[in-house]
Amino acid sequence: MEPLLSIRDLGKRYIHADGPVDALADVTFDISTGAFLTITGRSGAGKSTLLMMLGGLLRPSSGEILFRDRPLHTLDEPGLAAFRREHVGFVMQNFSLIPYLTASENVMMPMALLGAKKERQRERAAELLEQVGLGGRQNHLPRELSIGQQQRVAIARAFANEPDLILADEPTGNLDPSLSEDILDLLDGMNKERGTTIVMVTHSPSAAEHGNVRVHIADGRIVEHEDSLRVNTSCPTA
Repeated sequence: MEPLLSIRDLGKRYIHADGPVDALADVTFDISTGAFLTITGRSGAGKSTLLMMLGGLLRPSSGEILFRDRPLHTLDEPGLAAFRREHVGFVMQNFSLIPYLTASENVMMPMALLGAKKERQRERAAELLEQVGLGGRQNHLPRELSIGQQQRVAIARAFANEPDLILADEPTGNLDPSLSEDILDLLDGMNKERGTTIVMVTHSPSAAEHGNVRVHIADGRIVEHEDSLRVNTSCPTA
C-alpha cells in the first residue's frame, strides 16, 4: 500500500540543566494508507511525543516526516495549522469537548473552521452522531452525557472533516474495560468502513491488538514492529 506517512531517522531531544534527554532517536517506519497502527510502551517511552510530531504539534530535532511525500517538518506554523485542519482528526484521553456546546455543535466545530455551510455542518454532524450511536443525543451538553458517550462525540468530531489521519492518544484511558472495548470496536469499525488511517497510542496490550500494525517503543526507539498489512524487513531494532 502507498505510505500515507513516512518517518525517517526521527529524533526529539530536550535540553535540561543536567544534560540532554533524547525522547525519540532514529525512528524510521512507514504508515500505510488505511492502516490501524497502535503504539505501545511504558510511560516516558516517547509514544506521545511521536504522536504529537505526526500531528504537527511538536517539531522534531532531527529526521523528517513526509505526508504523501510532502515534508511536514519544514512547514511554518500556519502551514502546520492548515495541515491539521484539512487532514487530521484528534481523539484525546480527556475528550476535549467544549462544555457549553451541544454534542452536535462540538462535531460541527471542525467544519466551521474550514468554512463549511451551516446546513452541511448540521447534516454531517447528525450523520456522524448516528453512526457512533448518539442519534438521539444531538442537543445534549457534554455534562448531560456519560463518559463513554462523551468519547463517542469526540470520535464523531474527529471524523467531521473526513480526515486522512486520526491520531488517538489513550482514547480509552478514562474508561472501564467494557466501555473501552466499545470505543475500540467503534474505531475499528470506522477504520474498516471509511478506510481512514488511525494511529493510536495506548498502554494496554489488549487495546493494541485492535491494530493491524503494532509498534512498541522503549527508551525512545522502536524495539518491535509487527505489520500484518505488509512485512517490513527494514525496521530498526534495539
